[in-house]
Amino acid sequence: MALRFDSCSKAESYSKNCIDGCPPQGDESSARWHEPWEDCMKERIGFIGLGSMGAGMADNLLRKGWPLTVHVHRSRTAADRLIAAGATEAASPRELAATCDIVILCVTGSHEVEALVKGQDGLAAAAKPLLIIDCSTSNPSSTTALAADLAQQDITLIDAPLARTPKEATEGKLDVMVGGAAEIVARARPVLEAFTARIVHTGPTGSGHTMKLLNNFISMGYSAIYSEALSLGAKAGLTPQVFNSVISGSRMDCGFYQAFFDFVLNRNENAQRFAIGNALKDMTYLASFAQAAGIANPIGAAVRNGFATAVTTGHGEKFVPALSDIVAGLNGVSLVEATSPGQ
Repeated sequence: MALRFDSCSKAESYSKNCIDGCPPQGDESSARWHEPWEDCMKERIGFIGLGSMGAGMADNLLRKGWPLTVHVHRSRTAADRLIAAGATEAASPRELAATCDIVILCVTGSHEVEALVKGQDGLAAAAKPLLIIDCSTSNPSSTTALAADLAQQDITLIDAPLARTPKEATEGKLDVMVGGAAEIVARARPVLEAFTARIVHTGPTGSGHTMKLLNNFISMGYSAIYSEALSLGAKAGLTPQVFNSVISGSRMDCGFYQAFFDFVLNRNENAQRFAIGNALKDMTYLASFAQAAGIANPIGAAVRNGFATAVTTGHGEKFVPALSDIVAGLNGVSLVEATSPGQ
């Protein structure tokens, strides 16, 4: 989308930090058609949530020239590396907001987002215009309510949850689902492009988080089905190797299956770095969303119960493919000890 303006002050919604590339004020002949970020300094970016996904995202922002300020939410490891590479550090979310135009959140979910935004020293306490991009997997109802509340303070919240893995975050090749008004998404797009390969505008604020829950419902549903099928097969004497020889390369195969079975067959703990506890959180959000929408979701409930069982038996910190071992163990079989016929 190209916008026409005579000075950077007229592109204020895109950047309040202009440099000498901005066209001078004057008559119509002095203006030209151009993207607002061509002639103005890149907006100042704040980042909270430097975990397995956020660290790679922030690194891409910094390497691609975005002025970056970080606030340590949990671990300092990634923050120290980014600071050494040129990022600055804010002592609190409020301080971060005071020095930034756009703040990206990449934390666990709605509870953490609300605390970082509305807490005593939170982002909103800076009392200034701000764009917040929530890349967490949050509850859509929380997102829409928070966005409406913040709009009264001249703060805009859009949701931009992620798909793919920490590997793609490091490579700058994530997928992102963005919910928000078209003009705000246009403003956010150059920032998101720093760490994504695909950006899908899903609709108004909250729609990104809704789509993310549906995406995770499908993937966690696969995980639950694979785990139960493997246990049934093991009970009947069919090893994971035999199971894979039939499914791999068939119409049932997909990228998710391959990552899941990289753990099942090769014991690759890092094949799919998404914690079982987070899967339960997302399936709980889905149940809440379905209830609010008046939609029966018996399959979603079954998937949630599978992950709830894994968490309550002490496995919440393990990654999702480990659900296969947990389900097998609960049924008195082992996928690790199983061998193919004749061995």
